[in-house]
Amino acid sequence: MTETTLYGYWRSSATYRTRIALNLKGIRYKTFGVHLLKDEQNTSEHLARHPSGRVPILEIDGHRIGQSMAMVEYLDETRPEPPLLPRDAYLRAHVRDLKDQIVADIHPLNNTSTLARLRSQFEADDAAIATWYAHWIVRGFKVLEQMLPSTGSFCIGGSVTLADIVLVPQVVNARRYPQIDLKEFPNILRIDDALRQIKAFSDAAPENQPEASQQ
Repeated sequence: MTETTLYGYWRSSATYRTRIALNLKGIRYKTFGVHLLKDEQNTSEHLARHPSGRVPILEIDGHRIGQSMAMVEYLDETRPEPPLLPRDAYLRAHVRDLKDQIVADIHPLNNTSTLARLRSQFEADDAAIATWYAHWIVRGFKVLEQMLPSTGSFCIGGSVTLADIVLVPQVVNARRYPQIDLKEFPNILRIDDALRQIKAFSDAAPENQPEASQQ
């Protein structure tokens, strides 16, 4: 089997998601840093990996995959244990509903490319960017808080799903903005705290990546 390589930025939430999934599936992989703040995602070398010019990019089983959720679902389909989606069709839909509240409704609006466009096209300063960022997280978290269970350690059921994999990185992003009062979201905080105790999650945390000490 060919070597598995994850190209990504250590603080990228999409890269973080993929690290969690790789860890959960017990897959050994090497990482290759693509520094977003140094514009390394737009180099010819990285664009040759995938025309999107984004991170992460995953090389696995002789294939190259872009988009973090495509990677995670590929891992779940090719390495079915532990499963990341319930067997019941409605519960699978519910997990995807929870997951997409972050992946589709929060993350794209707060991605580095979106923030850079706000600066370049609309001359948004740091304060305006922070207000924008916080608005979309708080809006999305208010939705999630109502959808999540009031007890338990996971977004749904008694084991990790796709929803948990995307939740933890988004909470990490939210903690970077002190104007966001996370105490308003006790269900999110309870689940996040429980998940971060799981080795696959803690090993994937940005602060535990080799690049973190080099910043």
